[in-house]
Amino acid sequence: MKQTRISALLIVLSVSSACLAQTGQVSVSSKLAGTVHPSPNNLYGGQYPRIEADSRVTFQFKAPDAQKVQVAIANVPYDMVKGDDGVWTYTSEPQDYGYHNYWMIVDGAIVLDPATDGFIGYSHNCNGFEIPDPEGGFYDLKDVPHGNVLIKNYFSKTTNAWRHIFVYTPPGYEADTSTRYPVLYLQHGGGEDERVWIEMGRTNVILDNLIAEGKAKPFIVVMETSAAYKPGETPPLPRQPRPAGERPATQDGQPAPPPRPRMSFSFDTYKEVMLTDLIPFIDGNFRTLTDGNHRAMAGLSMGTFVTRVVALANLDKFSYIGIFSGSTVAPADISDKSKVKLVFMSFGSRERGSEGLKDAADALQQAGINAVSYVSPLTAHEWQSWRRSLREFAPLLFKN
Repeated sequence: MKQTRISALLIVLSVSSACLAQTGQVSVSSKLAGTVHPSPNNLYGGQYPRIEADSRVTFQFKAPDAQKVQVAIANVPYDMVKGDDGVWTYTSEPQDYGYHNYWMIVDGAIVLDPATDGFIGYSHNCNGFEIPDPEGGFYDLKDVPHGNVLIKNYFSKTTNAWRHIFVYTPPGYEADTSTRYPVLYLQHGGGEDERVWIEMGRTNVILDNLIAEGKAKPFIVVMETSAAYKPGETPPLPRQPRPAGERPATQDGQPAPPPRPRMSFSFDTYKEVMLTDLIPFIDGNFRTLTDGNHRAMAGLSMGTFVTRVVALANLDKFSYIGIFSGSTVAPADISDKSKVKLVFMSFGSRERGSEGLKDAADALQQAGINAVSYVSPLTAHEWQSWRRSLREFAPLLFKN
């Protein structure tokens, strides 16, 4: 399908050593729940998408010469209705709490909504809207000490190329130059990159709030894309947008989660990048605790497969494992249970796999492995499940 991609306005970031308190994050307030308001991701005071009081969303898009316009919400297209003024409108069914990707399909071409900020998802640029969660204060900006998000480049000998990373340092990192910190390596999902855990996941805000409340120990977070190829290696083809037509509904009437990415490629090169390039760079340029007892790895969706390939295969280097919306971990997956401090597994309640999660954690516990399971209520394969998973996971890290 021919794709038309209109460039979205992005915040200009230094590629070497920019230090940003919140990386352009909008204020997402739980106090907006139950009110009619523009999506916080809208640009220049734009009124659409508009979040209705019952969590429906109204979209508008001006395309007077178009024959058909749809809005794709989480990769499911819905037909819009054209008004006499050439403005197309659609009001959705109530949406789950949290962040959701969307984009327009104009006469078969993917087009971004120019009045809304741009993000990455589904292997292409997207727009986004946010449904406020009445209990979402854990990712609201608050008057607490804030850490920083650094944007760094480092050179990988494995790929013979420069690589781009986001690094969160906790509050107080710059002031107390004698303290060393544990590190969490946090992976994105399919069709995403190193930006998403900050832009949509709000990792820095979640951790700032948890640390301020005394619920989590301060630690560093490293976020990088798992796309890594040696010279001569061929990257896989990008995921294609889902064709018109809704996904089949689940038993509770909600759209089924998108299929998990087809694992037609290997993460072995990225494993080599992490072990020989990235971890030495982080340990050499940040005040880290460099033993495996102070290192964790977690990922969402496709990132859980990356975590398996890297962390589960190198338990001398990673003692804490987080699996968000991926398959469960079995005792047979752990080669040396004495080296594992924690296995954390989570799903949204609308996701396939959530039903057997507690049994999987119980099996690990019976094998002598510390395991915790978490099911996010009334969420699917989207960011609210993963924000909540991070909230539950972070307080369990580096306690011993």
